[in-house]
Amino acid sequence: MRNTRLVVVAALTIPLVLVAAYGILTQPNLAGNVNVGYTSFTVNGRTFLLSFLAETQSARQNGLMNSKITNETTVLFVFPKADYYSFWMFDVNSSLDIIWVNATGSIGRVVYLVQDVPGCTIALFCANYQPTAKANFVLEARGGFAKSNSIAVGTTISFSPP
Repeated sequence: MRNTRLVVVAALTIPLVLVAAYGILTQPNLAGNVNVGYTSFTVNGRTFLLSFLAETQSARQNGLMNSKITNETTVLFVFPKADYYSFWMFDVNSSLDIIWVNATGSIGRVVYLVQDVPGCTIALFCANYQPTAKANFVLEARGGFAKSNSIAVGTTISFSPP
């Protein structure tokens, strides 16, 4: 009986450790704080306030995990350089649109997006979403945001300081 438990625990733990290690090893270096101070963004003539600004490694890692998400929730992840940053939806309680933006200064273009990505509560089963182009900003908003605001690859987004 004890050996059976050990085998079951090992069978469940080893894949989880391998998935976590893969995620860590394939992520670009996230170290470094980037202070842009943006408070809003404009896309297709409409301006939206940013709910959260993730400029530190800790803030980028936590993202919207365990956060209440409304139709107005938007978060901007700011990275030290353009790269292929992947995202997952562990402990996110709503579907989200994830929009990768490559920006120079405060103006950028959407280089990749995924829409209506479902939240995930079991880490082992959470998918990673990886862009096909490098980006230094990533916007997350409630699922349906990109469609309702006509956001597609190539769309220009401008970011504004306070």
